[in-house]
Amino acid sequence: MTNSAANPSLSPTPVGLSVRGAHLAWQDKVLFDGLDLDLKAGRWTCLLGPSGIGKSMLLRLILGLDGLEGKSDVISCSDGLPLDGRVAFMAQRDFLFPWLNIIDNVLVGRRLRNDNPPDAQAHDQACHLLSATGLADVAQAMPDTLSGGMRQRVAIARTLMEDRPVVLMDEPFSALDAITKIKLQGLAAELLSNRTVLLVTHDPLEALRLGHSVHVMRGRPAILGEAIEPHALPPRQVDDHEVLEHQGELLKQLAEASL
Repeated sequence: MTNSAANPSLSPTPVGLSVRGAHLAWQDKVLFDGLDLDLKAGRWTCLLGPSGIGKSMLLRLILGLDGLEGKSDVISCSDGLPLDGRVAFMAQRDFLFPWLNIIDNVLVGRRLRNDNPPDAQAHDQACHLLSATGLADVAQAMPDTLSGGMRQRVAIARTLMEDRPVVLMDEPFSALDAITKIKLQGLAAELLSNRTVLLVTHDPLEALRLGHSVHVMRGRPAILGEAIEPHALPPRQVDDHEVLEHQGELLKQLAEASL
């Protein structure tokens, strides 16, 4: 599968993202305070850390979700334009609507924004993305007929359909078996290669395969550790010498963060 299989119109100009002075409290605990994070344009940043440290909450803060006792002094994009309307989110669960077929699930964002029904161009874009993710043959199928890996590929296609330059991902492959996970990691790296991606994961190998920069989040309030930046371009092979070398270092950091 190659990017050429996807509609070339779905290629937003990469944009960097800067978060400054992020503060968030949850259940009377300060998760982080004065946290800074830079996401380089068109690159993957991976974030690891112990459960409950605030990784997913940081994604929610960037997304601007209501109900959080949090703020950021500045969330800015490298092109000077607002982030509003330019970020897509992909969660651990696929969240497919069981009463919609696959192509309608890919188009669901358009429907929720009252583009109902989506126009011919949007339908063509969805078809291109299903082809790019190897799902062209199941466009009319219902979600309950697909495997977990196939459903997650639909979620990737739906994320791409949103056509956003910034993509936030919260453990999107964690529920999959090892081989399916490796395949979908490669697919995501290929199809999201021109996006600015922040991936939260508990898997050091996944982070080192996909990340241009890998940070460990630790402490209370949490801080970001110094970035690990492998030289080879993602997606890297699981037996890449640099991946194996950094994996030990990353596991050590995670063990220390869990103390």
